Amino acid sequence: MKDFVLNIVRALVDHPEQLRLVELAGDRLTVLELRCSAEDVGKLIGKNGRTVGAVRTLLGTVAARQGRRAMLEIVE
Repeated sequence: MKDFVLNIVRALVDHPEQLRLVELAGDRLTVLELRCSAEDVGKLIGKNGRTVGAVRTLLGTVAARQGRRAMLEIVE
């Protein structure tokens, strides 16, 4: 799941070298904390949160196929 999210997010930002993704795995829930450049936060969130919402939807689908749940958080 971590690689999946990184591949999507790298295409969206201007500074992909500053991306940091930490995976916190539990029994059935995985939390992904994404850190990026301050300039790229707006691009990741998108208008009214549509971009990050779409990424979260895709992540949820991938996680469901593995029998898990996943959350994506953008940390400043």
